[in-house]
This record gives sequence, structure tokens and C-alpha cells, in this order.
Amino acid sequence: MSIKVKAVERKLKFEAGENGAFQYRYVLQPELYNKLSQSKVIQEASLRSGISRGAINAAWDAIGQVIRAWATEGHSVVIPGVGTMRFGLRSASVEDVNDVASSLIISRRVIFTPSVEIKDELKKTSVSITCYDRNGNVVKRVTSTDDTEVEDPDADAEDGIHGDTTQEGGSSDSGNGGEGTQGEN
Repeated sequence: MSIKVKAVERKLKFEAGENGAFQYRYVLQPELYNKLSQSKVIQEASLRSGISRGAINAAWDAIGQVIRAWATEGHSVVIPGVGTMRFGLRSASVEDVNDVASSLIISRRVIFTPSVEIKDELKKTSVSITCYDRNGNVVKRVTSTDDTEVEDPDADAEDGIHGDTTQEGGSSDSGNGGEGTQGEN
């Protein structure tokens, strides 16, 4: 199995070019996959485990309810074999405690930290790139066999490299790190 990517030749404007001239460049983007329905996932899990579809469906619904309830209480919830998720927020910072208010919240978000197993699987998965020229014709196919590193947002945050800062004065993630995750308090 491989991750499918397409490189499409597009006309882009570059400042470095003569007076911001347009140039054609190949831009990588993932091929869109179909969203698997809950019923398809439950059917496949039933086939692989030998457990009835009804039992898996009931468990699936109960697990979803537990994850929502516990995550909204500030817990980092482990999803076995997949990773952990928790809720957080992006906010502006203020100097004076009297200025602290809910209006500082810019957005709420879901923070997912993949498990080591998922990251290892992604690292081993090849990438298949199909290149299309500006007319939509296939001009080249490439398949990677490298083992490029998998991005680790939690490690980047520890190094001070974090993509979640805002122009309003930084970011703050509330929530506790918990089981195997790095807290971003």
C-alpha cells in the first residue's frame, strides 16, 4: 500500500522573478481518498475479530460517548493502537491578570498525538507520486522507498518550533498531557 500524491503543474507568481513574473511549478498535493463510513469500519472490524456487528456497533458508540465526555473534562484519552486525543484552545496572551477574559480565546481545537505504532507504519509506507503537466497529461510517476522522518508536533513544541502561535501574542493550550503525551500548558 502507498500514499497517493499528485504533482500538478501550476502557474505561480514569484517575487524573485523578473518583476514578480509567473512561472510554472509542480505543486504536490495528496490524492483525495473516500471517507470510510462507520458501517464499513464496523463491518471490517467484525470480519477481522469474529465479533458480531451489533456488539461492535454498541461498543463503538459507547467508546465515542466516553471519549467525548472525558475529553471535555480535560483528559487526554488514549485510542488504543492509534494515539491520544484531547481538547485544547488557541488564545492571545495579556500582561495584566485583570485583562484575562474568555475573549482571549481565538479558537478551540482537537489535539491528536499519534501512537508510535502509527508513526512507524507511516514511516514505512511508500509514497506514489503521479506528475501532471498543465494540460492534465501524466508526464511521470515516482514511488519513494525512503524512510523520511514523521513529523512530531509535540517534539517541535519542546524545541520552541510550534506552528500554533498567533499574531495576537502567542498561544496557549489548556489540557493535561496525560498518558504518553507532552502537555502544552
